[in-house]
Amino acid sequence: MDASYGDISKMIDHSLLNPTLTLTDLERGCRLAVAYDVASVCIMPYAMARCTELLSGSTVQPSTTIGFPHGGHTTAIKQAEAIRAIADGCQELDMVVNISKVLSNAWDDVREDIRAVIDVAHAEGRKVKVIFENCYLTDDHKIRLCEICGSLDVDWVKTSTGYGTGGATREDLQLMRAHSPAHVQVKAAGGVRDLDTLLDVRSIGVTRVGASRTAEILDDCRQRLGLEPIVSGDLKQGSTTGY
Repeated sequence: MDASYGDISKMIDHSLLNPTLTLTDLERGCRLAVAYDVASVCIMPYAMARCTELLSGSTVQPSTTIGFPHGGHTTAIKQAEAIRAIADGCQELDMVVNISKVLSNAWDDVREDIRAVIDVAHAEGRKVKVIFENCYLTDDHKIRLCEICGSLDVDWVKTSTGYGTGGATREDLQLMRAHSPAHVQVKAAGGVRDLDTLLDVRSIGVTRVGASRTAEILDDCRQRLGLEPIVSGDLKQGSTTGY
């Protein structure tokens, strides 16, 4: 490996979005994320305030979803979700595009939907990842979305929710990196379940991945680097539910 542990751990957004996770699962997941020092926890919106409390004092960012998972909320509701998430301490917002509008080629509406969340978030110094849900889109749709997101200065373009019919593919990641300006980062979600896959997408230029198998990925990373294992007790229970 030509990367440090921190290089790898800070690529991971630990996913706590499965609707069957209990409050106990969510709190355990936040503590696991701190133990492994990942980039962020992406948690269900109702738990955002508690997540912020649990991550306080760590370098792990609290994040949540907007318009998740289908993107069909009205723009006003997405903006309201963003305002509430920020009030609850959210630092990074993962928003789903209006997939129906994308498939209808209603590009002005798509742009304004994204802009509404970007304007709220960037005004407060927060970051936005825009989820395309590529499994439903053509390459032309994906390219147009990359162009729109680049013009709006989004922080990341993201492949998937993890709950569509497919997740991140190498081909999609290459396409998104090729058609996004340099200042827009790329996130893979859905399908990054082991260290080798993470290293592969990293080689393409991906800077974040959504994962629920965080402990397994980072335990492997530490073993390969000759580092002591992280003793996390019961934190790993249920850690593979989701992406």
